[in-house]
Amino acid sequence: MIKRKHFSTLLVSAAVSVAIFATPAMAGKKDVKALKKATKTCKKVSPSDVEGCALTFSRRHGNCLGCHSIKGGTQPGNIGPGLVAMKARFPDRAVLRAQIWDATTNNPNSMMPPFGKHDALSESQIDKITDYIHSL
Repeated sequence: MIKRKHFSTLLVSAAVSVAIFATPAMAGKKDVKALKKATKTCKKVSPSDVEGCALTFSRRHGNCLGCHSIKGGTQPGNIGPGLVAMKARFPDRAVLRAQIWDATTNNPNSMMPPFGKHDALSESQIDKITDYIHSL
């Protein structure tokens, strides 16, 4: 029998996964439009890494703002921790990348979608997002 708190965690995780995996990462005009919108924001927020920032902020790519607050991002979620002081939290970039690739490896109950494991993002996109987040 599923306990109530576990059921709600499972329900939120399922909703986030459906929202992210309902369409492939680079599926068309809406993806291009979302990336352009994020790029416009990122030119102001992070001029040194516009591409990584845009993939992170894009609602149809990384969509990190769906669950995390990130400086300069709009309408952040509060399911995951705020993405600040990431070099202090993840001194080893590879550990952060592994977390983004599949957070369920370290925590089977994680609500974070396994972006790499489910091919929601390409390896290159994961690397760019990792570089950007690690710089925060």
